[in-house]
Amino acid sequence: MHQSRFFIVNRFSRGWFQHFPGKILENLSPGRFLAVGSLALLALASPVLANDDQLVYSEMLNNGWANWGYGSTLNFNNSNPVHSGSNSLSATMPAWSRIWFIHDPIDTSLYTNFTFWANGGTSGGQRLQVAASTNGVDGPWVNIGPLQANTWQQITVSLAALGVANKTNLNYLWINNWSGSAQPVFYLDDVSLTAKPPPATVHVSINATQTVRTVDARVFGINNVAWDGSENGKYYPGTMAQVTNMGIGALRWPGGSWGDGYHWTNEAMQYGNTSPRTWGSFTPDFIYTATNAHAQAFIIANYGSSTPQEAAYGVAMMNITNHCHFQYWEIGNEVGGSWELDCNTNSPWQPHDPWTYAMRFAQYYTAMKAVDPTIKIGAVADTTEDGTSNYNNHAAVNPVTGVTHYGWTPVMLYTMRTNNPNALPDFLIDHSYEGGDGDTYNLLSWDTHWQTDAGNLRMMLNDYLGYYLGTNVATNIELCVTEYGPGGDKQPLSLVGGLIEADCIGAGLQTEFNAFLRWDLHNGPTDFANEDNAIYGWRTDPSNGEYITDGGVASGSVVPPNLGCYPSYYCRKLMTYWTAGGDTVITATNDYKLLGTYAVRRTNGSLTMLVINKSSYASLSTAINLAGYVPFTNATVYSYGIPQDDAARTGIGSPDIAQTNSLISGASFNYTFAPYSATVLQLAPAAPSLAVPASPSPPPGQFIFQLQGLSGVPYVIQMSTNLTSANWIPISTNTPANGTLYLTNAASSGAQFYRAVWRP
Repeated sequence: MHQSRFFIVNRFSRGWFQHFPGKILENLSPGRFLAVGSLALLALASPVLANDDQLVYSEMLNNGWANWGYGSTLNFNNSNPVHSGSNSLSATMPAWSRIWFIHDPIDTSLYTNFTFWANGGTSGGQRLQVAASTNGVDGPWVNIGPLQANTWQQITVSLAALGVANKTNLNYLWINNWSGSAQPVFYLDDVSLTAKPPPATVHVSINATQTVRTVDARVFGINNVAWDGSENGKYYPGTMAQVTNMGIGALRWPGGSWGDGYHWTNEAMQYGNTSPRTWGSFTPDFIYTATNAHAQAFIIANYGSSTPQEAAYGVAMMNITNHCHFQYWEIGNEVGGSWELDCNTNSPWQPHDPWTYAMRFAQYYTAMKAVDPTIKIGAVADTTEDGTSNYNNHAAVNPVTGVTHYGWTPVMLYTMRTNNPNALPDFLIDHSYEGGDGDTYNLLSWDTHWQTDAGNLRMMLNDYLGYYLGTNVATNIELCVTEYGPGGDKQPLSLVGGLIEADCIGAGLQTEFNAFLRWDLHNGPTDFANEDNAIYGWRTDPSNGEYITDGGVASGSVVPPNLGCYPSYYCRKLMTYWTAGGDTVITATNDYKLLGTYAVRRTNGSLTMLVINKSSYASLSTAINLAGYVPFTNATVYSYGIPQDDAARTGIGSPDIAQTNSLISGASFNYTFAPYSATVLQLAPAAPSLAVPASPSPPPGQFIFQLQGLSGVPYVIQMSTNLTSANWIPISTNTPANGTLYLTNAASSGAQFYRAVWRP
């Protein structure tokens, strides 16, 4: 509580006041996803990182880099000689051949050089060329060599010399034998992009008066799956605790591709009707958890192997019989993909076909809304005009560009508009899974694609529907992400995977997506043997020492804190200290790509910041400037990072979110963020002031005083007749629009004490 006190003897007195601080899509083999409960984890060492270099090759191809080289004979597992570790890359290069490293477009503004170690082998003397390319456009060739025989030497070529410095779309790195004769075998090791050192100070700007959007509680969503036997929070308290601790605002059922094979009309026959379940869950289990969590629900209606009548039955079962008021219903799951069950094969229907889907969607829409007209029905979409193009027998012409497209979303929207304009979707569905492009690339780049996805979907709605039916028709269709998740390898269970989770939510709230549902709550750990040695992570299977991956945020219905709760769980829990539905997103910017900054104004008037340090090794010192907001001098800090991940690894310390306090000095202050960490700064408003204004003159028998505070902060005005009394009576609650407010009160012959109080 932060308050000001103000003392009035009568209306002619002067005031006294004082401040007081007061997928890659989800794996489609359900058998491998059975949740296993608490998982024993080996205490292997976390990676020791000394810089933010991006490894291209070190023991193996790293960070999503691939080789498209031609003509050369390459061995990526050469055991001798090596510069470090146990492997090097041996290359035998005939004339006009090349080693061709390829990657998704990389922003090079963080890097200075392309560097590698080379050994000329027994012969030496090799003369090569290095080149790079942005979006397929070659830069200058740089000559290197001759290489020394039987000696490792470091080759460093500046990105500026390669013509790719400060570009957003580096995608090729080449080492060429661009001569007419063969080169003897040589060896490469520790190939990387050299990172620039971090700046001495990162400048962060928060503007509390510039609003971006209102937070929708559905942004904090998660998928639930019917093959998980611990869905019912009544019988599995760990499930309920996880959902509650993460502040889940939306749950999805019955889980990804199972949605197109799941039948509500005979659940008990399929899965048994005893509770608690020994394997799998069914809809009453989900209903218990969703309703007790007070979460909204997204329900998948079976499009692939069912009928509109069964979908209507599901609406009646949940919303009429059980009074669930589940509002959001999806017609199928990823039905454009060949992996999805789709039995719509009777002519004229075709499986995985946007025209068929659009026509059948109208049947589902009509049958389901006849049962409950209040529900919202969503359609599966693709985020590009030519994406998921399975057929060419139906086309759609973009009325704005005049270009013909065969992609899923244009054909679907065109068919809906021309055949069933009264059965348009209430929302479009996006699914997005991070690629396996390594820690730094994924941390830097994956959050940025949400803006692109939202922009593309809105463009197609405007072009294919709004152009003909009116702008309001398109804008009334909202956008929702009902599946997303991290990439493969160690990352889903690593600290980096958790940081990506926090960054996605922060970045998603800069777009118009109104729901983000993570895949998933409990998925089940799986071993894998081809781990990337450059990716941060340590969780292994104790039975064989292999690394594990898991699409879930917890290994099963374990009661947190628990080793079976992964970093993504804790980073989701951290979000509850940052924001919730109804808060206001405000602008937050900074001048360094390895720092993610997001901010909101809470409904109670406080300001909270979410800051993600994406550097693997450097603590980042920041100078933070707040515009339009003056904070109290003490901030509450919540953080999750390397210390918590190491506590889970070693058993020493707490794996849960850390809480501390920090003194700050006004609207401009400094703070240092630890490497690989997500931090929430909770800033309370500075104490308000009460003053007697010179004007206006009060009416007879009354007096006027002025509240001087912050705009958008609710203040309670309290009065007491005795300054030593604890009996302060609230007389009004006010939220000044511009920070200043005049209040008129009746004068009294006795003493009156007034104070303004902000209550969180």
